[in-house]
Amino acid sequence: MNRFRQGLVLQLFVLIILPLTLLLLIVTFWSYSIHQRDMRRLVGERDERAVQAASASISEHLLHRLSAIQSLSLRAGTVSPNDSSEILSSSDYLLADFEGGLGLVSTSGELLGYEGDSQLWNETTAIIQKRDSNQTSFILPGPPGSGLMLTGAVDPDENVVAAGLFSPEELAKRSLAGAFGNDQRTGILLTNAEGDILYNHGLAVETANPIEQSGVEAALSGESGTMDYKEDGSEYVVAYAPVPGFGWVLVVEEPWEEVMNPSSSASQMMPLVLAPVLVLAVVALWLGIEQVVKPLRKLESRAEAYSWGDHNALETPVGGIQEIRSLQAQLIDMSQKVHAAQRSLHGYIGEITAAQEEERRRLARELHDDTIQSLIALKQRVQMVMLMGNGAEGDMLQELEQMTEQTIENLRRVTRALRPIYLEDLGLVTALEMLAQESERGGSLSLEFQRTGEERRLPALVELSLYRIAQEAVSNVSRHSHATQAKIGIHFTPETVTLEVVDNGKGFVVPRAPSEFAPEGHFGLLGLYERADLIRARLDIQSQPDKGTRLMVEIPV
Repeated sequence: MNRFRQGLVLQLFVLIILPLTLLLLIVTFWSYSIHQRDMRRLVGERDERAVQAASASISEHLLHRLSAIQSLSLRAGTVSPNDSSEILSSSDYLLADFEGGLGLVSTSGELLGYEGDSQLWNETTAIIQKRDSNQTSFILPGPPGSGLMLTGAVDPDENVVAAGLFSPEELAKRSLAGAFGNDQRTGILLTNAEGDILYNHGLAVETANPIEQSGVEAALSGESGTMDYKEDGSEYVVAYAPVPGFGWVLVVEEPWEEVMNPSSSASQMMPLVLAPVLVLAVVALWLGIEQVVKPLRKLESRAEAYSWGDHNALETPVGGIQEIRSLQAQLIDMSQKVHAAQRSLHGYIGEITAAQEEERRRLARELHDDTIQSLIALKQRVQMVMLMGNGAEGDMLQELEQMTEQTIENLRRVTRALRPIYLEDLGLVTALEMLAQESERGGSLSLEFQRTGEERRLPALVELSLYRIAQEAVSNVSRHSHATQAKIGIHFTPETVTLEVVDNGKGFVVPRAPSEFAPEGHFGLLGLYERADLIRARLDIQSQPDKGTRLMVEIPV
C-alpha cells in the first residue's frame, strides 16, 4: 500500500505538478510581456468612458441652467416691466445655480431688475446688447475678469431677455466629482472654442493658447478618444471629449506611473511565488477529492434542490469525512425548523390586519346591538320610574339618567372608533375630519383638520390603513405628547397622497431605524410602520425633545 502511494505521488509530480509549474512560468513571463499593452488599452478605455460621462454631465448641467433661464424669460414676458423685481424675488431658488445672480434686460438695453452686484450687471447688460440678435437663447463669456459665464433667453414676444451668471468652475466641480472625485494626481482642463480656460485642476497649461493642449483640437472637431505622450522622462495618458451641444472641451491627463503603481507591478510576479503552493494544493486536492470535494458537490446540489422546494433533498446521505456528515446533519435540522417556521408564518403579515379589522367590526356590532340597546332600555325605565316616583327620589333618578346617557354616548364613540362608518360610506377625508372633531371634543387638545388638492377615493385597504395610522397617531398625541395644538392633514397630488399629523408636544428622540422601535419600547411606532409597509407607503417621523412631532405617510397613486 505504501509503495502504491509513493508511486502515485511520483506519477502526480511527473505528470501533473512539474508540467503545471513549467506552464506557470511560461505564462508568467508571457503575460508580463503583454501586460503593459493591455493595461494601456484598458486604462485608455476607462478614461475615455469617464471623460464622456463627465462631458455629458456638464452638458446636462448647462441645459438645466439654460432651461431655467428660458422659463424665467417666459414668466417675465407675461408681466409688466414694473414687476421684474417681484419675478426675480420669487425665483431666488435659482440662485443656487447662478452664483453671479439673475437679471432681466429689455431688448432695448434697459436693465429692468437684477439679483447680484450692480456693476457686474451693468457690464452684463452691455454684453447682452452686443450679442447676435438672432439668438433667442445663448451662453456667452461673462464680464471680463469675473470668471463667470452668461446664459440668457429672449421671451417669445422679444421684449425681455432673462439672464443668469454662473461659475463654470463650480459647474465643473459638481459635474466631475462623481467621475474623478478629489484625486490630486489627475489633471483636468475645461475650455471652449475661443480658448478660454473655464476650469483647470492640476494641469500645467504652458502655451498661451489652450487649444494647443493635447487632445483639445480633436475634441473641438467632435471627436473623443485617448492618446499618450512622454515628457521629461514621464509618460502621460490623455483622454478627451467634447461637451455635446456647447462647443466646450474636456481633457483629462493622468500620469502612467500613477496607474501602474508598485503594488500592481509586483502583482505580476505573484505566479512565481504561487508555484510551491501549487504543488501542495495538488497533493491536498488528490488526498481530499474523494472525501471532501465530491461530497460537498453533492451537498451543494441537495441544498440547491431544497431552495427550489424539495424539502427532502438534504436528507439523502452524501458521505465524506465526519465534518461533512455533521454539517449535513445540522443542515437537515435547520431546514426542518425553517420549513416549520415558514408554514406557521405563511401569510401572517397579509392576514393580521384583516383579522384585526374583522374583530373590531364584530366587537362594534356587539356593543351596538347588545350593550347600547340595553343601556337605552335602562334609561327608558329610569324615566318611567321618575314619572311614577316621588320628589325625594327624583334627583337621584335624574342623575342616574344622565350617567346612562353619558355611558351610551361613550360607547357610541368607542363603536365609531372600532368601525369607522364614515370611512366606508363617505370616504377617507370625511372620516379624518370626523376623527379630528371627536378627538377634540371633551379634551384640552385643539385639533385642526386640513385638506389640500382634489379629493379622490383610494382602494379600501389603503383608506383603512391611512385612517388607522391617523387614529393611532392622534391617540399617541393625546396620551403622551402633552400637546395643546395638533393638526391632521391630507394632501392630494396627481402622483401621491400624503397624510400628516403634527403636534406641538414634548417630542422625543426618533430611533434611527425601524428595527429599533421594539427594543426601545416604541410599539405604537412599530405598528404604524407595519401598516405603512403593508400598503407600500413611506413613513417619515420627525421629532426632537420639546419641539413637537411631525408624522408623514406618503403613498404613490
